Amino acid sequence: QVQLVESGGGLVQAGGSLRLSCAVSGSLWRILAMDWYRQTPGKQRESVASVTNRGNTAYADSVKGRFTISRDNAKNTVYLQMNSLKPEDTGAYYCKATTLSDEYWGQGTQVTVSS
Repeated sequence: QVQLVESGGGLVQAGGSLRLSCAVSGSLWRILAMDWYRQTPGKQRESVASVTNRGNTAYADSVKGRFTISRDNAKNTVYLQMNSLKPEDTGAYYCKATTLSDEYWGQGTQVTVSS
């Protein structure tokens, strides 16, 4: 089992920054990759950033150059640094952990970017 708790969401003006955190606990050794997903009303949940257990990262085209995913193994935490935020970045952000056999999701944190 893996437990995930997100934090760091909030209201920010366009052009501003936020850093989301995902605290990870449980069977950490089973995790192959961590993702940040975003869900907006009327749209499917989409992956915006991912990091593998080898440190390889990937980003959605819509956030490249603005978002950075990182992890602090000592703190068992994955971060999503979001800069130059746009109103279209508004949504609920979820952390996901992937193992060989399962996926685990956090409860989400809301990000609202005002224009």
